[in-house]
Amino acid sequence: MNNPIADQVVSAPTYLADIRFFFRPEDVAHMAAKGIELGTYDGVKSNALSIHAQTAPPNPRMPPDTEGQWSAERSQTFRNWIVNGCPLGTATPVEPPANGRPATRLRKDITALSDAEFDLLARAFSGLMDRDPGDPNSYFALAGHHGLPKRWCLHHEDRYNPWHRQYLRVFEDALRSVPGCEEVTIPYWDISTMLPDRLQQPPFDTYTLPADPGGTATPQPVTGYFPYKTERFSATDIAQNVGDFGVLDDIATSLTQSLWGESNVNGYQDFSIQAHDGGHGSIGPTMGDQNVASFDPVFWFFHCNLDRLWLSWQTLVGATTLPGFRSTLGQNTEWLTTPFNALPPFSATADQTIETDVSYDRLELISPVEGALENLTGSIDASRTFAFRSANPVSVRVKGINRLQIPGSFVVSLLADNEPVAKRFFFQPEDPQNCATCVQHGIVNIDFRMTQEQLLDRTLSVRIDVPRHAAEIGSAFPLGQAGNPTINARLLVQEV
Repeated sequence: MNNPIADQVVSAPTYLADIRFFFRPEDVAHMAAKGIELGTYDGVKSNALSIHAQTAPPNPRMPPDTEGQWSAERSQTFRNWIVNGCPLGTATPVEPPANGRPATRLRKDITALSDAEFDLLARAFSGLMDRDPGDPNSYFALAGHHGLPKRWCLHHEDRYNPWHRQYLRVFEDALRSVPGCEEVTIPYWDISTMLPDRLQQPPFDTYTLPADPGGTATPQPVTGYFPYKTERFSATDIAQNVGDFGVLDDIATSLTQSLWGESNVNGYQDFSIQAHDGGHGSIGPTMGDQNVASFDPVFWFFHCNLDRLWLSWQTLVGATTLPGFRSTLGQNTEWLTTPFNALPPFSATADQTIETDVSYDRLELISPVEGALENLTGSIDASRTFAFRSANPVSVRVKGINRLQIPGSFVVSLLADNEPVAKRFFFQPEDPQNCATCVQHGIVNIDFRMTQEQLLDRTLSVRIDVPRHAAEIGSAFPLGQAGNPTINARLLVQEV
């Protein structure tokens, strides 16, 4: 990372806006070898006094090279940060963006492809679909990594975004293996727009499975998916569902987060995963079922857009390099190191996906003149100053849902005076108790960001529905069978 500000004294610096840029990748690597973490807020905060003593001019001992030594102004800024209580603060959009590896693959909006580019894409997809299902580079085999039969996919955990980024890369490489398609890239479908006509024609409209994906599933075979042809809602219904499930709201919230955060907790990751789930549920019965979602050709264009949004966020907060990305994390960095960084069945690891040579024809960027990004929270250290703003949202969390008891994807609705005011879709397999990742993350939360006016002086309640099984178990799933989840409602505050 390059320091985006000139060396001048900052009277009220914060980690996210100022301090994290003081440490070069070589500084972080050098001190990590000595067991000292300089790449994250928690690491710098816990070592702040020692860092100040070691770097203070006129006779600094660190960094060891003259070029990297701190100026008196930078040292004073760091001292101010310590005196002020080491505030985390909020990130300011970075300009110009600090890119990672040089881009070698450009992915475009599918509506922006020329007719020739679109025809080539169709040729590549048809080529994969025509391959024998036993071919590891066939459409059937590649789609089978996500749900049935392989069940490799990592949902609702830290490696979710890296896994899908690598999955797109592997699928794109397979498209390029079709003769004459060596330069093909996967385009994206911007879900804020109507489903394009191009995705409603062969070979992108539907896919008929040539073999049973559940016959070889482990730990036990799964029935009911052969014969099987993918299904989708109409373009109009998809757009309606996207609004009902708050997909665009969650995307907008994710892009304004200062921190990467944790799934089920906060930050970019939490809201991006909720948007992912809502998108799956919006598109159709196949996309809403983790067992077979990736067999619907729209899966690849939908996920390409999600990767575009992740790269947009990385660019905004200066996280397109591994050191820059780590600076947006807290204590939870283990998933970027061996052996916890694995992305099975792929050889690439989570840390290797942070810097990408993929670019997009458009990113969703916020200008630095629009101000700092968001770091709203429900609690804050008593030593901090904070404020309640009338415009700040209320966080309503349906907490402690035991997903393993719920057969398939489900919808959580927030009701006010018995009328739905918000709902979210949770994406999972039909048999989550047989999915290793689901079992590991069996207790989940659903987050709603609501205006105060939507909730005040109204009687609130929660309902869980399982759309795929409405005819069998009724319209609402008993909360008692879903682990008796609780409601956590907080007025969000910000540090000042």
